[in-house]
Amino acid sequence: MPLPILVRQLIDRKLAGFYERRLPPYARDEIRLFHTVRGNSATMIESRPLFRNPNEWSELRIAQFRYDPGTRMWTLYYADRNSKWHLYYDIEPSADFDDLLREVDEDPTAIFWG
Repeated sequence: MPLPILVRQLIDRKLAGFYERRLPPYARDEIRLFHTVRGNSATMIESRPLFRNPNEWSELRIAQFRYDPGTRMWTLYYADRNSKWHLYYDIEPSADFDDLLREVDEDPTAIFWG
């Protein structure tokens, strides 16, 4: 089941604003932040050019936000080194997407940005 259209528009806008704030203008040729949406989840991805072939870009999954339409709550997940998703236990599910986005930005456990 896809995200409701208004929820999708809100998430697209919030994440775009986050990328603008997080990534300084001088670094935007070397790092890209974007997200994909599949079903009820939005996945944040960081992309960088490969060292040996700068025309190709690698992708690293940063975080995944999952929406439960029944409760209208968001849950945060992190990817392990094998790109498998795990529930991030340091923050409770929240109806406010900004709570989870702030947790990813501050990254108190260094699990999202290293």
